Amino acid sequence: MNVAAILKAKGRLVTTARAEDSIEDVARKIAAKRIGALVVVNEAGAVQGIVSERDIVRGIGEKGIDILRRPVSDLMTKNVVTCSEQHSLDEMMGVMTQGRFRHVPVVVDGKLAGIISIGDVVKHHIAAVQLEVTAMREYLATG
Repeated sequence: MNVAAILKAKGRLVTTARAEDSIEDVARKIAAKRIGALVVVNEAGAVQGIVSERDIVRGIGEKGIDILRRPVSDLMTKNVVTCSEQHSLDEMMGVMTQGRFRHVPVVVDGKLAGIISIGDVVKHHIAAVQLEVTAMREYLATG
């Protein structure tokens, strides 16, 4: 199973921001949508950064509440790890675990095409394992 299968099941809609948007506006979007991260894109739809709820909390803790007035470009991760639709779930589980992050934007032809979370990856991995177990049980029962 690959990233394309996850996007087919969950959809490709991604909440985004622009680099000049205030951190406060981004925090409000994250809260309103009840999501853990927001992708920052440019006018062409290319990924410029990503900011998570954890990034915002750390920023407030380190620099104070005034950081909320700053542009999200001051806080976002700029070297974003992205993936393609062809990446396998096993690859993504390894990447996310090793990098210690929970969200990875999916890029197609240089543009944002979706986002996957560690929850998405684990959910689909468990479904694949359950399917395999069911097939093995059926094989053993009829063999």
